[in-house]
Amino acid sequence: MQQFYYDNKIVKKFIYATIIFGVVGMSVGLLVAFFYLFPNLTDGIAWLSYGRLRPLHTNAVIFAFVGNAFFAGMYYSMQRLLKARMYSDFLSNLHFWGWQLIIVAAAITLPLGYSSSKEYAELEWPIDIAITIIWVVMGINMIGTMIKRRERHLYVAIWFYLATFVTIAVLHIFNNLELPVSLWKSYSVYAGVQDALVQWWYGHNAVAFFLTTPFLGLMYYYVPKAANRPVYSYRLSIVHFWSLIFIYIWAGPHHLLYSALPNWAQNLGVVFSIMLLAPSWGGMINGLLTLRGAWDKVRVDPVLKFFVVAITGYGMATFEGPMLSLKNVNAIAHYTDWIIAHVHVGTLAWNGFMTFGMIYWLIPRMTKSKLFSIKLANFHFWIGTLGIILYCLPMYVAGFLQASMWKQFNPDGTLTYGNFLETVTQIMPMYWMRAIGGSLYLIGMLVLVYNIVQTIRFGSSIEDELAEAPALVRISKGRVKGEKFHPWLERKPIQLTILATIAILIGGVIQIVPTIMIKSNIPTIASVKPYTPLELEGRDLYIREGCVGCHSQSVRPFRSEVERYGPQSKAGEFVYDHPFLWGSKRTGPDLLREGGKYNDSWHFNHFWSPQSISAGSIMPGYKWLFDNKPMDISLTQRKMKAMVTLGVPYSDAEVANGLKTLRAQALKIEENLKGDPDFVKSYNESKKKAEARGETFVPMNEREIVALIAYIQRLGTDIKVKDNTKN
Repeated sequence: MQQFYYDNKIVKKFIYATIIFGVVGMSVGLLVAFFYLFPNLTDGIAWLSYGRLRPLHTNAVIFAFVGNAFFAGMYYSMQRLLKARMYSDFLSNLHFWGWQLIIVAAAITLPLGYSSSKEYAELEWPIDIAITIIWVVMGINMIGTMIKRRERHLYVAIWFYLATFVTIAVLHIFNNLELPVSLWKSYSVYAGVQDALVQWWYGHNAVAFFLTTPFLGLMYYYVPKAANRPVYSYRLSIVHFWSLIFIYIWAGPHHLLYSALPNWAQNLGVVFSIMLLAPSWGGMINGLLTLRGAWDKVRVDPVLKFFVVAITGYGMATFEGPMLSLKNVNAIAHYTDWIIAHVHVGTLAWNGFMTFGMIYWLIPRMTKSKLFSIKLANFHFWIGTLGIILYCLPMYVAGFLQASMWKQFNPDGTLTYGNFLETVTQIMPMYWMRAIGGSLYLIGMLVLVYNIVQTIRFGSSIEDELAEAPALVRISKGRVKGEKFHPWLERKPIQLTILATIAILIGGVIQIVPTIMIKSNIPTIASVKPYTPLELEGRDLYIREGCVGCHSQSVRPFRSEVERYGPQSKAGEFVYDHPFLWGSKRTGPDLLREGGKYNDSWHFNHFWSPQSISAGSIMPGYKWLFDNKPMDISLTQRKMKAMVTLGVPYSDAEVANGLKTLRAQALKIEENLKGDPDFVKSYNESKKKAEARGETFVPMNEREIVALIAYIQRLGTDIKVKDNTKN
């Protein structure tokens, strides 16, 4: 027998980080929910605006809360499953501190507006590089521990950990291929349709391999431990693992149904999404049936209560996902709050409750004590469950209501609700209920904080744990007599990793390579021209302010959408869009054909105070765009050169004259604004006030708002309605 120590201190660090960032991420999410009710709650404060805080919320919950929870659970379970201390304490601590620094960097840069705009991948290129390095550090530590293990076979939880490591590495690298312009600005190397496919190949599978597969690994370890029961079916776990990682990677295009993505790619996404139901529910059944014979314990043990609801939430979300990939269902649900409900069933129930149950199970064991209060843990369970219900059910109702109102026609063929705002005002009660549900869920989290702090306070300090196990006796590299293939594979971590990598690469290669390499998949349109320098700057402001979080830029081929927004999207419209900005929700109307619908003065006033233009609007004002300071155009020509590198056909003369062209277009917009007497009056008054204060007055044509107006007014103007049937 060999004696060694399990590293509990690294587990402790990740648990503490999980709890801290859980409170932070959920608090930001609750603030974001209240923005729907009070859109100008942080009026005039740029870094506290909805568009900048929404990606902070999603990143904090996914990568800080859920990520740290996975790492805590993995470090604890892997050591015990392999009968070995982690390969390197240095790498463990580098992983911990590196990950926390990445989270802090995200918490600073996202509110400052440094964003790539790509869902779940908004962080800019220096942070992307840091993520890659720290992720590799974690992988080396994992595989190193497997190599020095004292347990011959790799348990099913470790298969899922390995698949998570490999797949997230591949997804992160390929989705974040960017061309840097400056330290905090870059452009995606992909454009338009290609960028959309790569992004949702990443976006869907970030959910699959960061929010699902690692937590399935945790489920396979902690549920049997908490229930003191073996996993229901070893064979089912094998089928579950291999079918899940192979099928999941194909499903990304179901986020792009009825879009400009080629139909063959959309249909592949649908087919594999439907197939995904089988392995997903196989895993759910394996988890729930592990509790057979332990239901009496479930009634009294809050840990098992959390696990049961978590696994049930996983089953609900993974039934709904394939259902939403059906085109007739997707036509109703996409862009509505139904999707918000769907996502939060998974995150609040599956990830949140799995994490809470794991923490309540781990901390007493690591402190050699009992949980401070079972009653408080049960209270957390029930108030959290109520919070999920009050959050998600109203969002389902809101989604159905939105979809039905958007599609309603009068007998004369006109839209019943032609004004988009009519659909917004009808769902405000549901937004109130969502805020209440989110508040209850956060209260439950705070109860956990108190319960865990008290448990730690009255327990022993968390120290490394003495263990012993016999050294692993190496056997033949090949299969021994009578040994089946999978048991052999379970004692070969390198081979297992290679096969898992092949399984996840097949779908990505078949979908993405043809879309990028075969030009006929993305036909060009002669009338589509690159953005002017001022429009390019305006587009970057649109990205900075997170406008894509509320507005789509993709018109689907439905009568209601064509009537409301204009002709459906064409693949060739987006060939110069780095990155694409199709969006995934319509809190506000689609903007693809917005250019020219209103004059410059309308947009000017709308960005200052949306409610003064559209009564009942829940869009916040963007007053900082009007500040008496010049727009930063120091990078404009570098941005144009970067676009040339990416294939945008700016001529040398256009790049050289970029600033001159920008100023000329800005002056024209200012002249248009001066056609409004109210603008002239307020403009002159602000000029006098600035001079009285001794400030340098910046002309309106040099301020950011002018660039954003230029971009909005450009949208859709390259495509004429009469030419649409030809393209």
